[in-house]
Amino acid sequence: MSRILLGLFLGLVVASVGLYWWQGRAQVEENAPPPPMAEAAGPMPEDLPVTDPGDMRGPLPPEASELTREQRRFFRYDRNRDLTISRNEMLSTRSDAFRALDKDGNNLLTFEEWAVTTAERFDGADANRDGRLTAKEFATTAPKRPAGRAACKC
Repeated sequence: MSRILLGLFLGLVVASVGLYWWQGRAQVEENAPPPPMAEAAGPMPEDLPVTDPGDMRGPLPPEASELTREQRRFFRYDRNRDLTISRNEMLSTRSDAFRALDKDGNNLLTFEEWAVTTAERFDGADANRDGRLTAKEFATTAPKRPAGRAACKC
């Protein structure tokens, strides 16, 4: 008895899904654009201009607008130019630094990998090898600015 009821219930569900799909398709076809007219196929040869093309002038190309500093920063992250920044787009700028820390290349950063890199960075900055960084030595650990970029003249 339960199999019969289950079969009837599933049949009713399949029929209602099919009905909704069919109505949705009919709605799309109702709002479809009209079929192309014969005139839309292109101008007839007798409708073409008879003047010399050398005298014709097309429209001027659009002027490029100057982007603000914030817009340039935004577009550095917005890779697909959809005017939104996804999580992957935001994190993509950090992937090179992550790969440099991930020594075994398994896309997992362990504490040991981070600690080794940090210890090597500390040892490279500790010029007098006393196990402590002075203010001058610590200043050498600051991220290096790429060559060719001028400082901000704000």
